[in-house]
Amino acid sequence: MKVSSVIAGASAALVAFQAALYASHGEADLLRPPGAHGEKDFASRCVKCGKCMEACPYIAIKPARDDAGAAVGTPMIDARAQACRLCEDFPCVEACPTNALRDIETRSDVKMGIAVIDEDLCIAFQGMRCEVCYRTCPLIDEAIVIDYRLREGDAIHSVFAPVIDEDKCVGCGLCVERCVVSEPRVAIRIASDEERAGGIEPSA
Repeated sequence: MKVSSVIAGASAALVAFQAALYASHGEADLLRPPGAHGEKDFASRCVKCGKCMEACPYIAIKPARDDAGAAVGTPMIDARAQACRLCEDFPCVEACPTNALRDIETRSDVKMGIAVIDEDLCIAFQGMRCEVCYRTCPLIDEAIVIDYRLREGDAIHSVFAPVIDEDKCVGCGLCVERCVVSEPRVAIRIASDEERAGGIEPSA
């Protein structure tokens, strides 16, 4: 057997092991840049080159920290600190040399995750008027709409409840960045497809 074949086989096995390790340690809840196709696919292709981070004009893409387990150093977005701005030309996707980020031409192609609202924390559901997530959404009246209604059992206060359209939300995280609630935690977050499918534990 040729040495090159052995090396190629070992490399493929290592990539497969890395992808499985990422998923098994819960790293699938990391918010990946636009163009990632699920955690397993992303982990099998990303080589931690940092080119997507260098290309991001908003410095939103950062390396995963030490607490990310096997995914440390891979590109991720902390939406609370700096969300994805959905650049029209998607420089992060263009810069990726391994197709870990790919197949993005328009905003509607992006599928980073789905915004999930904690109604117990969201002040809009408590009868206070807040439309921050709605107003900041780049897909306003598509990904987020407002459900105006009277608060149940309250004839005075109305509820301006944000409602997420799961088919339209791209998971950019701008709503998370701008949410006015911070204690005990932010009232809206981005859930990955893996999390929503029940494969991993949701983040606190």
